[in-house]
Amino acid sequence: MTILKSVLLFTLAAVAEIGGAWLIWQAVREDKAWWWAGLGIVALGFYGFVAAFQPDAHFGRVLAAYGGVFIVGSLVWGMLLDGFRPDRWDLIGATVCLVGVAVIMFAPRQG
Repeated sequence: MTILKSVLLFTLAAVAEIGGAWLIWQAVREDKAWWWAGLGIVALGFYGFVAAFQPDAHFGRVLAAYGGVFIVGSLVWGMLLDGFRPDRWDLIGATVCLVGVAVIMFAPRQG
């Protein structure tokens, strides 16, 4: 159950952070209305709270692992919303990142 909770929180955090950054990008770079950036700021703030609910009590570990989730989530977001098509190196790198996330978050530890 702890792994499922962690995965769900990482997914929600990725949507909030990547979505928030994307909304700001749209306002600044794609000339969308100013309120898109405002929604982005709210989403980025929400991301900070979501990360705090991870079962692991170590901030550094959670944020380090989330970095790998962010990388994969960014590629997926680009594919779904911007027509980005990752090449094999993007896919290999994303796989390495997810393996790193699993090692950091779910490796058995003493104490």
